[in-house]
Amino acid sequence: MAEKPTGEKVVATNKKAFHDYFILEKMEAGVSLLGTEVKAIREGRLNLKDSYAMVQEGEIFLFHCHISPYSHGNRENHDPTRKRKLLLHEREIRKLIGKTQEKGLTLVPLRVYLKRGLVKVELGVARGKKLIDKRETERRKEDDQEAKAAMKHRR
Repeated sequence: MAEKPTGEKVVATNKKAFHDYFILEKMEAGVSLLGTEVKAIREGRLNLKDSYAMVQEGEIFLFHCHISPYSHGNRENHDPTRKRKLLLHEREIRKLIGKTQEKGLTLVPLRVYLKRGLVKVELGVARGKKLIDKRETERRKEDDQEAKAAMKHRR
């Protein structure tokens, strides 16, 4: 859990999203959560792997985001993989609906963080990468790492 200078505490990042998708646009959204979910997120018990956002009935929901049960919760603990409503302004929802109706675009959660005590999700409008794109990204990343290592060794 990294602490940013802006007062944001990153709880989870979706590294697979950056590997599998081109991120075209980013947007911040609040999340409608239960009390035990918030407490579990503060403990860092959240997994964004394979999660996605989707429009249903004019609202945007987060699916397959796994929040483990709160360690001190009782029998009233939450369902770990339930769908969660994302809190956005109506104009933002309309904009995202328009974007997701374009062929090949989807909504992917990129990271979850705490901002002034509230749980926020960074959503990305994304287009899927093909295998050759993934290889090119990996190759470029390796080249950058090698260049950094060579510069460090040279000093």
